[in-house]
Amino acid sequence: MSVQLFNHNNDAACDCCVIHKKLVNQVRKSMPAENSLLELADLLKVFGDSTRIRIISALLHAELCVCDIAALLGMTKSAISHQLRALRQTKLVKHRKAGKIVYYSLDDEHVSAIFKLGLAHVNERR
Repeated sequence: MSVQLFNHNNDAACDCCVIHKKLVNQVRKSMPAENSLLELADLLKVFGDSTRIRIISALLHAELCVCDIAALLGMTKSAISHQLRALRQTKLVKHRKAGKIVYYSLDDEHVSAIFKLGLAHVNERR
């Protein structure tokens, strides 16, 4: 008896038992190290929170302090600080102090590129 598998798009999945060993070995050699993939998964998890995405979106346009971000997003400074901590730990956001004020900005162009590519992907699927 053959069991047919389906993905979320209702397209038929492969139900054969043939392994293309040469191709599998070639792809295996080309894949990044497992540690790199785990770190990438952790990085992308940070992008999985809508508040953090909104913060990144704001920081695309300007360097902002916690008070500015809180006002912009309609949230408490405490909630924003919590999310900024996660963004700093994954090196997506950096900060600088000017007296008593701490300003936040995107760490580098990679963050902007990841965000913009993701947004383009979402918008083209509409």
